[in-house]
Amino acid sequence: MRHGRANYKLGRLTAHRWAMFRNLLVALFQHERIMTTEAKAKAVRGLADQMVTLAKREDLHAKRQVLSMVPDETVVKKLFDTIASRFADRNGGYTRIIHAGTRPGDRAPMVLLELVDRPEAPREKGKKDAKAEKAPKAEKGDKGEAAAGARKGRRKKAAAAAG
Repeated sequence: MRHGRANYKLGRLTAHRWAMFRNLLVALFQHERIMTTEAKAKAVRGLADQMVTLAKREDLHAKRQVLSMVPDETVVKKLFDTIASRFADRNGGYTRIIHAGTRPGDRAPMVLLELVDRPEAPREKGKKDAKAEKAPKAEKGDKGEAAAGARKGRRKKAAAAAG
C-alpha cells in the first residue's frame, strides 16, 4: 500500500534532493525551458508553480521565501519582474511537460519542462539556404577525386603483392 508516500525520493538523500530541486528551479527560470527526466520534472513542477505564485505577491516576505528556494538573485529578479507579470492573469498551471523520447545511455524517459507562456524565439532561415547552395552530388559512376586516389592505392598494393 502507498499510504503516506506522496513525494518523489528519486534515489537521493534529502539534502541532495533539495539541492537538485534548487538547481532545476534556477535553470528553469533562467532559460524558461529545460530538458530533464520525467520523474525529476514531475517532482519539481509543483515547486516551480509555488515560486511563480509567490512572485506574483510582490512583497518582501515572498521575495525572501523565493530566495530560500532559488538562490540566484538575478534569476529571482527575472522571476519577480518578467515572469510574474506574464502570469498575472493565470491561476496556476504555469509549467508544461512535453515528452522528448528517451536518453541514449539508459533509456530514461526525457521531457522538456517549460513555462507555459514562454515567448518563442524566431527560427533562423539560414539553414535552408545553406542546403540549397551545397554542390550537387556526382553521378553514380563518378565517385570523385577521393575514390580515384583509393583505386590507385589498391593497384599499387596489388602490384607489390604480385611482384
